[in-house]
Amino acid sequence: MSTEPTPPFDHSGSSFDSFLEEDGLLDEIEVVAIKRVIAWQLLETMKAQHVTKKAMAERMGTSRSQLDRLLDPENGAVHLKTIARAARVIGKKLRLDMVDAA
Repeated sequence: MSTEPTPPFDHSGSSFDSFLEEDGLLDEIEVVAIKRVIAWQLLETMKAQHVTKKAMAERMGTSRSQLDRLLDPENGAVHLKTIARAARVIGKKLRLDMVDAA
């Protein structure tokens, strides 16, 4: 049995983003992060305006279960049209920006 110490891992030249990209996870994680922010913003605005989920679904002309999917931070499969409609009924506007990759 060898008692030689294990050399430390060299992290230089790598980033967490490049690690995620190599594993094919970067896009998925970015989508989840964006969806969490959108869900949080919707819930906070609903709370501030005292809008229940039932009332929000009615204003959107949709079902409560569809609203629950929209508000689920882990569910990235939501149409932009649905997000825009939700924003509109609480007096907000959806804005989407595309920026240069760092």
